[in-house]
Parts: sequence; structure tokens; C-alpha cells
Amino acid sequence: MLNEFKEFIAKGNVMDLAVGVIIGAAFQKIVDSLVNDLVMPVVGYALGGTDFANMFMVLQDGAKAAAPYAALAEARAAGAAVFAYGSFLTQVLQFLILAWIVFLMVKAVNRMRRAEP
Repeated sequence: MLNEFKEFIAKGNVMDLAVGVIIGAAFQKIVDSLVNDLVMPVVGYALGGTDFANMFMVLQDGAKAAAPYAALAEARAAGAAVFAYGSFLTQVLQFLILAWIVFLMVKAVNRMRRAEP
């Protein structure tokens, strides 16, 4: 069994996967910054100054303090049960941007592979 494991690890596919995961994790930080620091402020401005990070609905007041809460972080710190739909929308947008970039990368790699004789 140990020899099979060594053979499995030595295959190029496993190393390629490991490199892909590491680069993907670093790339996720870039996409997070793109969405949070560039895209969402523009979208919020276009929608009349809406701050998506603080779009939430209080389902139940917190034990430490009662509503109203000025920000999502304040509501969570008070122990309130919140429906944080703004954070969810931000995450969906991050996923869509990341999926689109991965699609474009795969498409480019496939195009390069076809060019070989």
C-alpha cells in the first residue's frame, strides 16, 4: 500500500493539482479585493449609495443590545439573529466573477492546445 501511495504522489497530476489549489487560493484573495474594493462600491454608488456589506434584516434582537443596529457587525456583536442578504449578494458576485475568469482561462488553454499540430 505504501508503494501505491508513493506512485500516486509521484504522478504529475497530483502535483499539478496541488499547484492549482495553491494558486487558486491566492487568486481568490485578488478576486475578493476586486469585488469588495472596486466592483461593489461602484454598484452601490450606481444604486444610490447602497452599502451591500450592511444590507441585513434583524430576525431577532440580540441579548446584549436591542435593535436598531447601524451596521451588520454591530448586530452580530450584539448577538442578534440577522438575515445578511448583502453579504450573500457579495459572495454570489465573487463566485460569478471567479467562475467567469476560470472559464476564460480554460478556454484560452483549450485554444492553445488546438493550435499544436
